[in-house]
Amino acid sequence: MQSAGMEYLESRLMFGMVPGLDSTRALCDALGNPEKKFRSIHVVGTNGKGSTSYYLAGILQAHGLKTGLYVSPHLVSLQERIRINDAPISAGDLDRLLLKVKAAAESVSAGRVAAGLSPVEPTFFEVLTLVAFLYYAEQGVDVAVLEAGMGGRLDSTAVAGGEIAVVTSIGLEHTEVLGPTESAILHEKMGVVGESREAACGKTFIVGGISGALLEEAREYATTLGCKCIVPEIREDIVLPNLGRHYIENASLSLAAAAQFIPESAPFKTAAHPATAATFKYNDALAIKALATRSWAGRMQLLAGPDGRIRVILDGAHNSHAVRRLVETLRTYYPGKKFHCLFGALKDKDVGEMLKLMAPHVACWHITKTPYPRFRELADLRGEMQALGLLVSSEGELSREYLNDVLAACDADKLNDAPLLITGSLYMIGASIELLKEDFDELAFFRALAPTTNEHR
Repeated sequence: MQSAGMEYLESRLMFGMVPGLDSTRALCDALGNPEKKFRSIHVVGTNGKGSTSYYLAGILQAHGLKTGLYVSPHLVSLQERIRINDAPISAGDLDRLLLKVKAAAESVSAGRVAAGLSPVEPTFFEVLTLVAFLYYAEQGVDVAVLEAGMGGRLDSTAVAGGEIAVVTSIGLEHTEVLGPTESAILHEKMGVVGESREAACGKTFIVGGISGALLEEAREYATTLGCKCIVPEIREDIVLPNLGRHYIENASLSLAAAAQFIPESAPFKTAAHPATAATFKYNDALAIKALATRSWAGRMQLLAGPDGRIRVILDGAHNSHAVRRLVETLRTYYPGKKFHCLFGALKDKDVGEMLKLMAPHVACWHITKTPYPRFRELADLRGEMQALGLLVSSEGELSREYLNDVLAACDADKLNDAPLLITGSLYMIGASIELLKEDFDELAFFRALAPTTNEHR
């Protein structure tokens, strides 16, 4: 039976995405402004936000800070999105705080209607953002790392007013909301610190993954706001569980953000730990050591068997840009190897381009789908592959039985001594994690989480 809190959250799905901060601000006021009870760092960008946020949270935790992490989308459960020191919010706390937001929305709406105004109807993402604020305030976190959902200036996370904003990359996305050019999108994302000089002055941008021309714009925009703009070098001493140069780039941003947030030269103070401020000083060696343990789930993630041999690579490459990164990484870490690939994709993706990019690295194709209605049907996917001259070795709906069959085929292929590559959709990665979580220690985080339906992503 579904909880009352989840029923309320599902009722928010009909409102889609509504850019703007009025609803979030009104509800924050009604809830006692929980977002002001902890320090925060924003992470914005087109790609790389999740891993950058996750790496940064780990570095802050390693320094002894009680750290909140707010990310999206989830892979298996909504509880993943709201964490403290890597522990997800409990189902009970999530339900309780959802109902607290519901009560606040009803109260604010009643007052507005009585005054002849329209009611407040928070969106799905706004409700979850408010739950995160409430949870972090209740639990007394020192700092929360907040990944923006879309954009920055009008994203509900912006209400927290963080003192640092990390910009991971800029590309054309959501152009109907964020603007038609990369320049416009850059300004929208940097607006997360505040639109006016009064609101933003004294804050810091950590910027990476953008072109030289955009970098100059970022510096100029930071100057107009009275902000510092730091462009860190890509570190060569970082070792991560996630494969890929792009993760090294994201981790480099995280190191720079942590060093800015926890200075080496002065004691760090937090509202939660005023008496132990002297313990919080940035230590680069400690930060590098922390990164070596941070495996961002479902993104070039390696799963090892009991013998230590890598059996599976999970990568949620769900569009052509992400597939290019995947291919670059395979060339670097598995030169000359060809993989058995379990592939599935959504109907709205450019599957033809994705397949063409991956084809030189695939020995055998296995195609699949989940029950989620947006998934491309097997017959459709098979047709796309046949048009490109690609042979399908097996096909089936994603299940434990089918996954076992594909793993067995991969293990039996002595000509291609490579792990099984599972890719094409984050939805499929989440479903695969749910099926494999008891088998691989790298997925232990997900074992206590109850799956949440795909529509919540």
